[in-house]
Amino acid sequence: MPIDVVKIFLTTATAFFVGIAITPFLTDFLYRHKMWKKSSVKLAMDGRGAPISSKLHNDEERKTPRMGGVVIWGSVLITVFLFFIFAAIFPDSIFAKFSFLSRNQTWLPLFTLIAAALFGLIDDYLVCRESGSYVGGGLSLRVRLAFVFLLALGGAWWFYAKLGMDSVHIPFVGDMHLGLLFIPLFIIFMIGIYSGGIIDGIDGLSGGVFASIFTAYAVIAFAQGQIDLAAFSSVVVGGILAFLWFNIPPARFFNSETGTMALTTSLTVVAFLTNAVLVLPIIAGLLIATSASSLIQIVSKKYRNGKKVFLVAPLHNHFQALGWPSYKVTMRYWVISVVFSVLGTIIALIG
Repeated sequence: MPIDVVKIFLTTATAFFVGIAITPFLTDFLYRHKMWKKSSVKLAMDGRGAPISSKLHNDEERKTPRMGGVVIWGSVLITVFLFFIFAAIFPDSIFAKFSFLSRNQTWLPLFTLIAAALFGLIDDYLVCRESGSYVGGGLSLRVRLAFVFLLALGGAWWFYAKLGMDSVHIPFVGDMHLGLLFIPLFIIFMIGIYSGGIIDGIDGLSGGVFASIFTAYAVIAFAQGQIDLAAFSSVVVGGILAFLWFNIPPARFFNSETGTMALTTSLTVVAFLTNAVLVLPIIAGLLIATSASSLIQIVSKKYRNGKKVFLVAPLHNHFQALGWPSYKVTMRYWVISVVFSVLGTIIALIG
């Protein structure tokens, strides 16, 4: 047990310092190549004008680069292979105990993290090189959703065919056998959590929220004896904290698609690996609320003759439009996210 605790804390701290170390190089590249959106948001997702969003997200004036998520997944990838290489070189030393790259626990979430990150990186690059009215160019939402669907389909097949998982645990009830229905459930969860990635809209907001979510799953995995998975989740937290160090106001860069796509898709995998996916809507409650607010806004405007439920969507921008300073929105989201994470963790552990 003590060595497992050391393993988690040491790898997490390593990821943080690796993230801090690579940031100057990334920052220099992003600013030198002007990797930011060249136009502000002008249209909402339904094609109507978005004057409030345009005012809140004046990208032309801020000139803040995207691709900050590279700090997160880059530090995770480097940390994983650092400890793997040390374990390979010194197999009889204590370093062998700290490697957490394992086939049954970390291969799938790591693959998902990197695959989604690279695809998101393509979108970010196109956004920075194009000038569009809605999202500043980049891959269309349909293309991004298609990729997430295919990634989810592959992950669901791996769980079902390779890991033999076809049930989910219902807290305080027990396991429910789903058979082939497990596959569409997995896909629904991954797409749903991915849609919550739009929480990346205020300096420091997404970093704090994702840090508490992955911390919750690190605790759940550790309690279940999935030490490698706990280490992976906590290493992600270390990378997020390094990113957050530079993302607090005024942000040096934004998380953007390469970060949010990587985090949301790998989070889904981690939730299923711990068999605690049904508490994910609680732990990641703010992601769900953020996605739901945008969906509610779109449906309301379409079927209620343009009437809106929120001043602007997603939800965190609604609070800004009400006059809340961005730092107040961010700090309160952090607090709520921690509370949700604690509640979800308690339910997962005792249920």
